[in-house]
Amino acid sequence: MRDFARHDLLTVAPAAWDALLAGRPDLDGIPHLVDWTARGWPVIVRRRVPGEDAALVPAGLPLPPSLGKRRIGLALPPGAVRPHSGVTLAQARGSAPAAWQPTLDALLAHGAAYGRMPRVFGGLLWQALTNLPYLSATSDLDLLWPGPVDRAFRDGLAGIAAGAPMNLDGEIALPDGFAVNWREWHAAGPDDAVLAKGLDRLELRPVSALDAVLPPAA
Repeated sequence: MRDFARHDLLTVAPAAWDALLAGRPDLDGIPHLVDWTARGWPVIVRRRVPGEDAALVPAGLPLPPSLGKRRIGLALPPGAVRPHSGVTLAQARGSAPAAWQPTLDALLAHGAAYGRMPRVFGGLLWQALTNLPYLSATSDLDLLWPGPVDRAFRDGLAGIAAGAPMNLDGEIALPDGFAVNWREWHAAGPDDAVLAKGLDRLELRPVSALDAVLPPAA
């Protein structure tokens, strides 16, 4: 099976999608699902739960709030999927509320200063992909930043978050395919550990180990 990471987007072959739905009577009648792949909409890789078949790709999709925000878990044969391009914050910003735009400008400038372009996940991702109304007045902004990043980068994120009109959430991707919540890493002390999420398992990572993979200061 290809190497996939959480938050990767995948295109599902139409025949495989039809076969999947045929075997999932619990999904009968849910709006948008029948023609999901025909519209070119992807699914997203999720963490595998204990007991799932390791030969299948764990994936899913969320429904918009008007349909109860249900998260639909899927398991797909590797041959039925292919990688779909991720959506960057710059690409998705046109789908974000007007009130978010100054914060998005600040985040893009912050990322550019460090050579980092975040991908979006969560409501902004799905609204940008589908044009369905996923965002509300209480929605978070979920970003996946490529790591490793240093303390100054995380301090900058915290400064932007303090003045943002939305909750600025998300993760920093690690070189081994795991990711850690940026707020947890930022709040942790040098002797603490933070939760790292991978495709197949969770791990506690010492902050000292995370800092050890940072590039040397210029």
